[in-house]
Amino acid sequence: MDAWQIWLILALAFFLLEIFTSGIAVICFSFGSLAAAVVAAFGGTVVWQVILFAIVSLLSFVFIRPILVKLFYKSGKNEIKTNAEAIIGRVGFVTEIVDNKNNTGRVKVDGDDWKAVSKDDSVIQVGEQVKIIKLDSIIVTVARIN
Repeated sequence: MDAWQIWLILALAFFLLEIFTSGIAVICFSFGSLAAAVVAAFGGTVVWQVILFAIVSLLSFVFIRPILVKLFYKSGKNEIKTNAEAIIGRVGFVTEIVDNKNNTGRVKVDGDDWKAVSKDDSVIQVGEQVKIIKLDSIIVTVARIN
C-alpha cells in the first residue's frame, strides 16, 4: 500500500470520527491528511508529508474551524437549552402570592421552587398557573396563563 493511500484512509477515518464527536475539531486532521496524501502522491518524503499534515491541520483549526462552527451551530436554531435556562417557557404554579410591590412571590416549576416576579406587575394568587418568561440569576419572571 502506498503512502498516499494510507493518508487517504486516515483522512476518511478522521472524517468518520468527526461524525461521532462534537465540536468540529477532528475534521481539521482530515484536511491535514488530505494535504499529506497529495504530497505523498507526488513523491514527497515522509518528513514533508508529516510537516504538511501538521501545518494544514493547524491552519484548519485557526481558519476553517471557526467558519464551520458558525455554519453548523447557528445561534438559537440548533441550540439545546440545559440546566436552569431550560425552564424558560415552562408552566408552573404559584406557591406564594406574587406581588412585586411587596417583594413576595414564589413559583414551583418541575418540582423546583423559584423566587418570582410578575412581568406586568400584577398580583398573582397562590395556585394560579404561570408561564416562565425570563430567568435572571435565581429569580424568574412570570406571566399569568389565562
